[in-house]
Amino acid sequence: MPRALLYVILLIGGLAMLFPFAWMVSTSLKPDLAVFQTPPQLIPKPFQPSNYSTVVHIFPVWRFLLNSALVAVISTTLQVGTSAMAAYAFARMKFRGSGTLFLLYLGTLMVPFQVTIVPLFIEMKYLHFVNSYPGLILPSIASAYGTFLLRQAFMSLPAELEEAAFVDGAGHWTVFTRIVLPLVRPSLATFGVLSFIASWNSFLWPLVIISSQKLMTLPVGIANLQGEHLTAWNLVMAGTTISVIPIVIVYLFAQKHIVRGFVLSGVKG
Repeated sequence: MPRALLYVILLIGGLAMLFPFAWMVSTSLKPDLAVFQTPPQLIPKPFQPSNYSTVVHIFPVWRFLLNSALVAVISTTLQVGTSAMAAYAFARMKFRGSGTLFLLYLGTLMVPFQVTIVPLFIEMKYLHFVNSYPGLILPSIASAYGTFLLRQAFMSLPAELEEAAFVDGAGHWTVFTRIVLPLVRPSLATFGVLSFIASWNSFLWPLVIISSQKLMTLPVGIANLQGEHLTAWNLVMAGTTISVIPIVIVYLFAQKHIVRGFVLSGVKG
């Protein structure tokens, strides 16, 4: 395929991917009536940036942002930690039934979250974690996908490095923290970003476990902008744009690590 044709195809694909985001920002800057204007216009006329101040005024958006950031950071930290330790055990600590146990662990990826949401809620209720930060965070502290991703990265490392450390008297914890983890930083960053995005965008579980507005995360808070009979879509899009900005910033800072992490992990799209 000629290089010029390849660039054209990539450009068309990129524009197709970016168009929904452009339309979201455009809608967030339109007056109420202009949202349903025919034919639709990508460039708002008139331009109404006051939608953002209106959203901040009628809803505690900064509180929602703080809740989302707190839950996402803690959840991501715990997921990366537990997944890295489990991945090291499956990759380097051979024990009877490890292969079968790993397959069973991966099998949980095929169970939809909607199937487990009722047992999880009952469990959180007995633990008295309903409508609380622990209730938001605890169900997401482990990840089978993260374990698989990091296990692939650990298995790509030469075993001689660890064997030399064992000869010098190092234990598994020393090898794990001082040798293995520094060598797979791109994979850790990749999973960290993916976990952060998933936690930030999580809607169903916060909707079920939280009823207090003080504890609502941003996706649930934005959903409350939809009225019973009429929805101000320009305000909804303004709130959605606010929620997307932190994700874009995180991805832009970590995109090199994400690409490298997938290469080192052997995971291909």
